[in-house]
Amino acid sequence: MVSRITVPLPGEGGGDVPHAAFEARGAADGPRVALVAGVHGCEYSSIAAVTRFMAGLDAAALAGSLLAVPVVNLSAFRARSPFVTPADGKNLNRCFPGDPGGTFSDVLAHAIFTRVFSGADAVVDLHGGDLVEALEPFAVYAEAEAGVEERSRAMAEAFGLPYVVREPRAGGGLAGMTCVAAAEAGIPAIIAEAGGCGLLEEEAVATLADGVGNVLRLLGLLRGEVAAPARPQRHVGGNVWLRCEHEGWWEPAVGAGAEVAEGAVLGRVRDLWGEELEEVRAPAAGVVLFLTTSPAVAANGLLLGLGTEPGARPRAG
Repeated sequence: MVSRITVPLPGEGGGDVPHAAFEARGAADGPRVALVAGVHGCEYSSIAAVTRFMAGLDAAALAGSLLAVPVVNLSAFRARSPFVTPADGKNLNRCFPGDPGGTFSDVLAHAIFTRVFSGADAVVDLHGGDLVEALEPFAVYAEAEAGVEERSRAMAEAFGLPYVVREPRAGGGLAGMTCVAAAEAGIPAIIAEAGGCGLLEEEAVATLADGVGNVLRLLGLLRGEVAAPARPQRHVGGNVWLRCEHEGWWEPAVGAGAEVAEGAVLGRVRDLWGEELEEVRAPAAGVVLFLTTSPAVAANGLLLGLGTEPGARPRAG
């Protein structure tokens, strides 16, 4: 059956706060999967996808078990805070596996890792474009030991999104992401992203919920074949985040999903008199995976993420 439960996770005021969750136990033995969303509190389509998937799940057809938490960062969700946790201004998805002696985000990440991820055979973390972020759907898996990386890559491919991104090990990539920390701990894991601008979008919700079902079929929790991607799937061999030098007014010249050549103009930053401060060009050919949609940017502000070397599935090894 699918049970509505709560998972105790830290609250800003100290002590644990019950977080809404679902637990499904199948009639047959099988893997244990952790499914989460709301690491960033304003990525609403991903949160809705967890709730929708669990509401429609027939546990009698399940082999194994599933623990699903729609919102793991209640603090950011309640405050409508994009990207960061209000208590310490940290991006929770750069804090895993966490630190019980750190600031609030570190403590929360540690609790999520130990109470939700620990003991799982696989982790699926759903995301989407935050309040000022347009996004092209993609899945991320991390470089890891061969067996873990192969299983993570298979999960990312099975999710069925147009782009699959391989994230380098923590030292060379985005340290502290859920999928990186889990893989370092030997747990196959992915992040799947769809939807944008903090909107609740039916297409994104359905895409993410369908992707979860595909991954569970791949892992053997559900019967049936993994559905083929709706669009041709391409692998991304690098992920470059571009930032501005100056505070000012950001005018992008491209949209999410645009494929650009090396040297192409991606946008400009102007001052509030309209004078150009800097021109932002692509350091390599690639695809725009996400894009800041707000004209207001701070110095060193994130502008966009460029997936470089998009192409066919890489060879194993």
